[in-house]
Amino acid sequence: MSDDGATSADPAGAGPDGDAPAPATDPMKGFRGVQAGTLVIEAIVVALALPVVGTLGDGVTSFQGWTVMAVVAALLVLCGVLKQSWAVWVILGLHVVLLAFVVALPSIAVIGLIFLGVWLWLLWLRRDVARRMARGTLPSQQQE
Repeated sequence: MSDDGATSADPAGAGPDGDAPAPATDPMKGFRGVQAGTLVIEAIVVALALPVVGTLGDGVTSFQGWTVMAVVAALLVLCGVLKQSWAVWVILGLHVVLLAFVVALPSIAVIGLIFLGVWLWLLWLRRDVARRMARGTLPSQQQE
């Protein structure tokens, strides 16, 4: 504690009076965390499809394998740029790439289809949160 009598901030996140932490001011920051987590999970699942490419496809060192590895790398890189307005379009574009595998390896396309559904649901949730923010009806915006 300093000599001027000022109290330091509680590392647990409590407010200045020691009560509950102040509500988050940006609900979209938490939502970007959900999106980043989804991207990491998707990257893991797509990377786990590499043995399928090696067994059923042309091999891991083929064009199919390199494409799957590029999609995994792009998904991980996108975790850091989710604030950008174009990030969602790139994510959807990567799903088009995964869906294009329906010609060569339908199992990879199924992964792309499942995660495309997840992303469409997340985008719907983001739109709902933005709408509630505009109306001021989020729980964090309510005064007690």
